[in-house]
Amino acid sequence: MQYLVSVIHDKANDGTDDEMAAITAFNKRVQQDGNWVFAGGLAAPEAATVIDNRDGASLFTDGPFIESKEFLAGFWVFEAPDLDAALKLAAEGSLACNRRVEVRPFL
Repeated sequence: MQYLVSVIHDKANDGTDDEMAAITAFNKRVQQDGNWVFAGGLAAPEAATVIDNRDGASLFTDGPFIESKEFLAGFWVFEAPDLDAALKLAAEGSLACNRRVEVRPFL
């Protein structure tokens, strides 16, 4: 089963050197343990483009879909045998990046 772990924060690209080192160490361990699928940090919401092509005429809008103080700053995708294992990984990731995270299973 795969799980999306969303990193929630209110600032973009502000990880300290210590946080970045902890994230790198955590990522290496998750890779070695076979739980790694993919991960990445994201640019600030202002860098987003929203595309609406529901009526067949693409409408491109600069900026985020919604205005919010907090936003998706990055993510991990983990392979885990069950939700409990995914939650354990997410808790370790939250500690490493010093941010709140949200866990959601893929359908």
